[in-house]
Amino acid sequence: MNIQQIVTGPVQENCYLLWQNNELLVVDPGADAKKISAAIKKTAATPLAIILTHTHYDHIGAVDAIRDEYQIPVYVSSDEQEWLQSPPKNLSGRHPELGPITARNAEHEFELNDTLTIGSFSFEVVPTPGHSIGSVSFIFDSFVVCGDALFKGSIGRTDLYTGNLEQLLNSIQTQLFTLPDSFDAYPGHGEPTTIGHEKATNPFFN
Repeated sequence: MNIQQIVTGPVQENCYLLWQNNELLVVDPGADAKKISAAIKKTAATPLAIILTHTHYDHIGAVDAIRDEYQIPVYVSSDEQEWLQSPPKNLSGRHPELGPITARNAEHEFELNDTLTIGSFSFEVVPTPGHSIGSVSFIFDSFVVCGDALFKGSIGRTDLYTGNLEQLLNSIQTQLFTLPDSFDAYPGHGEPTTIGHEKATNPFFN
C-alpha cells in the first residue's frame, strides 16, 4: 500500500492519502483542498471515501471540497457527527481569524472495534478517545493512522472540549501499544513514528 503525508493549514495538520489497486482513501483533509486534490491526481487512483480520525477544525476544513469534487462519502464517529456543523465543538470558534469551519454531515458512522471494508481496503476502526470523545484510529496490516492520540515523543492535548488525560493514556496503552512494535504510526501532526519507539521512549509512558 502507498501512503502519502500532506501537511495542511496553519497548524500543520497531516492529511494522508492511502492507495492500492488504483483505489484511494483520504484521511483527515484538514485544509488546502487544491493541494490535496493535486496530490490525488498524481496517484492516478480513484478516491473511494474520506475517513476522519476526529472532527476538530484542523482535520475537516477541506472535507466538503474533496467530497464534492470526487463525489465520495465521508465516515466519522457517531460521537462527533454533530461536531462537523458546530464551530464551538470542532473548535474553529476558538480561532476567529479563521472564521467558522463546518462540513455537512457524514454519510456513514463507524462501527467501532470492527473491520471496515471500502473497495480493496480492509482495516479495523478502534476507539482512541481522550483528545476528543470520538477520536478513532485506523489499523491496517502493518501500520496505524492514529490522529491526535499519539505523536512522536508526545500525545494529543487533553485540555480541550471532552478531552481527558487518563482516558487518552488508557486508549494508547490498550489500543495502540498492543500492536506489534514494528507497526508504523502516522499521527495527525508531526513526523511518523513506530509503536516500538513510542513504547520505549515516549515520556508519557516512561
